[in-house]
Amino acid sequence: MKTIAQQLNIKEFPFIIKDADGKVIYSEHYNGYWVKREWDGGNRIYYEDSNGDLVDNRPKTDVQKAIDLLTAEGLLVDGKILKN
Repeated sequence: MKTIAQQLNIKEFPFIIKDADGKVIYSEHYNGYWVKREWDGGNRIYYEDSNGDLVDNRPKTDVQKAIDLLTAEGLLVDGKILKN
């Protein structure tokens, strides 16, 4: 899959995208290494990079909380609810 800079045919690096508050939400370097970020005010709540590192502290929806609970209890496997 092509990076954002490759899709846009960017030739000058680093390539940086900022949100409306001036915080960097995407950056990419000449070698293809990229980083995505999401912010909640001054707190970084999401981080992902092209090496596969991922930190996700975004607020979860009630549905995601239920899925996490069912999975932790062993009642949800591969997206299927197990019946007793």
